Amino acid sequence: MSSLPSLLGALMTVLQSHPLCHRVTVVETKSFSADQFFFKVRAGIAERYHLQVRVYYNRGHIDYAYQLFTEVPLLRWDNKEEFRHLPTYPHHHHDADGRVVSSPLTGDPLKDIHVVLQEISTFVSEKR
Repeated sequence: MSSLPSLLGALMTVLQSHPLCHRVTVVETKSFSADQFFFKVRAGIAERYHLQVRVYYNRGHIDYAYQLFTEVPLLRWDNKEEFRHLPTYPHHHHDADGRVVSSPLTGDPLKDIHVVLQEISTFVSEKR
C-alpha cells in the first residue's frame, strides 16, 4: 500500500475495529506527490489515554511514530535515526520510565499497529 488513501484507509479500519480504540479521527494529511505523503491519526484509548499515529511515506521509505499519551507522553515507538547502539536501529521504543530500548516494530504500519495496540493494551490493563 503506497498511496495516501490506501494506507490511511487500511490503518483507520484497523483502529476503528479494535476494541481498545474509540473516537478515531484523522488530524492531518498532506500529499506532496503520488509517492510522498504524510498523515496523523488519533484515537481515544480506554478512559483517559490517547494514541497518535504519524506516518510519513517517501518513495517507499516510511518514517513513523506511535505515541500513547494523556496530558504527557507515556509510550512512544519511532524510527528517528538516533540510538545507533540498539540492535533494532533505527526502530526504538521510549518506555514509561523514560528509557529508550529496542523495538519489535519493522516500519510496516499495517503490521506494526497490531504490535503497538497489544503493548498498549497490556500497559493500560496494568494501570487499572
